[in-house]
Amino acid sequence: MIRSGILNPHLLALLARVRHTNTLVIADSMFPHWPGLTEVDLSLVYGIPTVPEVVRAVLQQWNAGTAWMAAEFQQFNPPEVLEEFRGAFGSTRLEFEPHLQLKARVPGAIGLIRTGERRIYTNVVLESA
Repeated sequence: MIRSGILNPHLLALLARVRHTNTLVIADSMFPHWPGLTEVDLSLVYGIPTVPEVVRAVLQQWNAGTAWMAAEFQQFNPPEVLEEFRGAFGSTRLEFEPHLQLKARVPGAIGLIRTGERRIYTNVVLESA
């Protein structure tokens, strides 16, 4: 029996499938279904869990090289939210790009993890190191 770290078997199975340079999407609660992607829905209610909470949990068990977020995130969220996200990524490099460019990365991902996040432009694409 697993006693620490991620307990969700569907999430563990998804993480185990991601290999070097593959990507994974961690999305907010409003992110649309994406045909062809394995989807693990962790949303409970609006705001639970948040994207930073899921990022922290994933990065404790998974080695990421780069993370991408929409540049619009910086425009539509206060500085303390940006700091919350930066803290969740730890030493993982975080890059910002236009929202539509970020969405273009989604079809190439191995899977998508949906959260209860309700803040705007908080979707993340993580690349495996």
